[in-house]
Amino acid sequence: MITIGSDQKLQLGQLLIKSGDITEEQLSEALSIQKSSSEDLLLGEILREQKFCSEEQILKALALGYGVPFAHVSGRVADPKIIEFLSRDFVEKHCVLPLFKIRDVLTIAVTEPANVFLVEEIARITKYRVQIVCATAKNIRATLQTHLPAANVFVIDDIVDDVSDRELALVEEQVEEITDLEAAAGDSPIIRIVNYLIYNAVREKASDIHIEPDDKALRIRFRIDGRLYEKMHLPHKLLPALVSRIKIMAGLDISERRLPQDGGIHVMMEGRPIDLRVSTLNGKAGEKVVIRIIDNHNIMVNLEKLGFAYETLKQWRKVISVPNGIVLVTGPTGSGKSTTLYSVLKELNNEELNICTIEDPIEFNLPRVNQFQVNEKIGFTFASALRSLLRQDPDIVMVGEIRDSETSQIAVQAALTGHLVLATLHTNDAVSTISRLLNIGVEPYLVSASLVGVMAQRLVRKICTNCKEPYEPPINIRRAVEHFAGKVETFFHGAGCNKCRNSGYSGRIGIYELLTPDDAMRDGITVAPSINELHRLAAESGMISLRADGMEKVKAGITTVEEVFRVTAAA
Repeated sequence: MITIGSDQKLQLGQLLIKSGDITEEQLSEALSIQKSSSEDLLLGEILREQKFCSEEQILKALALGYGVPFAHVSGRVADPKIIEFLSRDFVEKHCVLPLFKIRDVLTIAVTEPANVFLVEEIARITKYRVQIVCATAKNIRATLQTHLPAANVFVIDDIVDDVSDRELALVEEQVEEITDLEAAAGDSPIIRIVNYLIYNAVREKASDIHIEPDDKALRIRFRIDGRLYEKMHLPHKLLPALVSRIKIMAGLDISERRLPQDGGIHVMMEGRPIDLRVSTLNGKAGEKVVIRIIDNHNIMVNLEKLGFAYETLKQWRKVISVPNGIVLVTGPTGSGKSTTLYSVLKELNNEELNICTIEDPIEFNLPRVNQFQVNEKIGFTFASALRSLLRQDPDIVMVGEIRDSETSQIAVQAALTGHLVLATLHTNDAVSTISRLLNIGVEPYLVSASLVGVMAQRLVRKICTNCKEPYEPPINIRRAVEHFAGKVETFFHGAGCNKCRNSGYSGRIGIYELLTPDDAMRDGITVAPSINELHRLAAESGMISLRADGMEKVKAGITTVEEVFRVTAAA
């Protein structure tokens, strides 16, 4: 028996209006944001982000709509053994809390009363009839944290939105004379400062946190939409305790300050796992720390939402649907190559295929995909992993990066023997990829025979929709855009507002150039042509350049000329 009251379901917005938690105007604004967003944002997420209502108000409304009781989970359960009815991984992944059992009915606190499949799964696992109540994710996680033994996962949702000046002063006093680094790093204010940085970086969709010491202070910067923004200054004396806390979380050696170290941290935030890659490097003023944020929520998207032009996406789908050959995605670090490849695998993934990946690191766990992590310390390199993987009967192989001649040779041979090989390469544009393959030792005739397509890409910042306004650019700018995109009626830019940090930009989108070698180009590749000759052949085949694709997005009012000029070379 599954009690969920699905016949009582009502629209969330109307329920919140009926309960007096939001107004008609606030609902209208939230729905407008949802409609204009390129992401799959839920209405509840938008209402919370806009601070129109709280998580508890949303959950109470959902509980009412689905005919489910709302429960204030207190932080403890009457019988902690009830929690053991489900595995730790399961309750943390799905944010559910077993509360009590009466006869053969198990009562579970959940955050998604509409998720019938989850309730059925719990009933199947526990062999009990399941009854659900609604509770906030924060309360469920806090209760789980109270009863479950400590693990190498850090839950950081329950921190405050700010760290007070008093606490910073307290930390300064406590580390005035640091005699025990581990004790100082484990002190509550230091923990809260590190949590504060991680929490806010994820909330602001930052890709990196930079902790940079100079002679007198610590500068904390977030990389958001590809640009670094200064967030705070801390006293330099906090550096040893702050770095030690991060090292403890990442499983690094806190006593080693001279040599670079790399590690990882797994945190839970808003019920979802987030991976952090930590890198430390000693400088003249102390250890600099960079934390790369890998938020799986932001990685997996559909190909339609990456920013492809209609014809480019149509052609790209033809490229990735071939049964064998090598397909490359190129661009500098931070240009969105991994996101593109994950989106391709998401589209190709089905139970009839054996899809395998070799990555460094594994950035996202893909269902029904065999993923392998490179470990160069034990000799498990891209080349050795790929060689072994080809004995595992794969249909599709993704190689995180082609770095050397050996890896490229094996990848090409795999493509020629019936496998579809997806890989990334660091080159400036699509045409340069061919020269790069030739330079690292792949024979021209092999490149010609195996290469199916090359996608070069960059990320440009999108104009903030909150402060977007028309303007008239200088005549030379207008001519530059219209040279590629034709007549432009109206140019747009962002005036700057609080939502975009007065930058005029919010979010990013890809610009692309897709090279699919035709017969003339394949004939040309076999004689190892110059880069200029390759560019000529690409142009004759009809390839749209990165800059041309970017100018089309300027014409559409998505980005600005300055952004396109910033990331592309003249074409």
